[in-house]
Amino acid sequence: MSMLRRTALAAALAGALAAPALAQTQITIQHPLPLNSHYGAGATAFKETLERLTNNRYRVTIQRNDNEREMVESTQIGTLDCTVTSTGPVGNFVPAVRNVDVPFLFRDYAHARGVLDSDVGQSILTQFNSRGLVGVIWLENGFRHLTNSRREVAAPADVRGLKVRTMENQVHMRAFTTLGALPTPMAFSELVPALQQGTVDGQENPIPVIVANNLNQVQRYLTLTAHVYSPALLICNPSVMGRLSAADRTAFMEAARAAQAANRERVSADEASGVEELRRRGMTVTSQLDNAAFQTALAPAFAEYERSLDGALLRRLREWQPRQ
Repeated sequence: MSMLRRTALAAALAGALAAPALAQTQITIQHPLPLNSHYGAGATAFKETLERLTNNRYRVTIQRNDNEREMVESTQIGTLDCTVTSTGPVGNFVPAVRNVDVPFLFRDYAHARGVLDSDVGQSILTQFNSRGLVGVIWLENGFRHLTNSRREVAAPADVRGLKVRTMENQVHMRAFTTLGALPTPMAFSELVPALQQGTVDGQENPIPVIVANNLNQVQRYLTLTAHVYSPALLICNPSVMGRLSAADRTAFMEAARAAQAANRERVSADEASGVEELRRRGMTVTSQLDNAAFQTALAPAFAEYERSLDGALLRRLREWQPRQ
């Protein structure tokens, strides 16, 4: 090999070694529950799908943060890329979301999932844009149930006087106030210490959250009130979406749909097994309830929701039926 060719080859090899690896873009996503949870299942599916579809040009880091309001604020100002959160604090940022938090609005999971995936739910997501956020897709937390450490709850009157931790959500707080409880809003990160110390008597969350966080260790009574369906959301900062090419945006949305499917599948699985698991762990479970009595007791709250929220949207959500 001539000296000239050896020199050229050496230069080419040196250039190849010095060339940077394929540029990667990091996306950080936070959620408030253990990785082994319905939120963790959704975040993991999002990570795996986006990395696969982009040949690892996008890498996703999953972190836990128990403070949902803090996560939404961080996403809004751009110090966090994306968050998976319940709707609990989101209505403080996007008021239209408060409509989906109304008690006894959704008949069952098929109703809730169907209407939120329809044009009705999509119309709410579009309202995130003007608030410096992107509502990517609806996920879920599940139907919420009441737990407490003081007494078995079987009727609306049994709720009276209980100090109940709620999310920082005026819709939920109004409902518990109407029932005569003392709603105490606090971040989820503060819940277990508050229950241990007796600052609050009880709390309300879906079965998957109660199981994943071992709330049976600080609560004796579980009442299957299913008083409100708790949606969740994948929310991102607009700059995350703005830098995606058309092809990458397609991959991103496919990853979001994978997150939705994994999240809902895990909720369904946890709902199917969670109540018996909590019984096994020693909780007293009350399942025979007169839901009509609870709805009657909440009539003043429903009247207030019609005045203070979007009555037309509430009716669209409540009356939605799948297309035949």
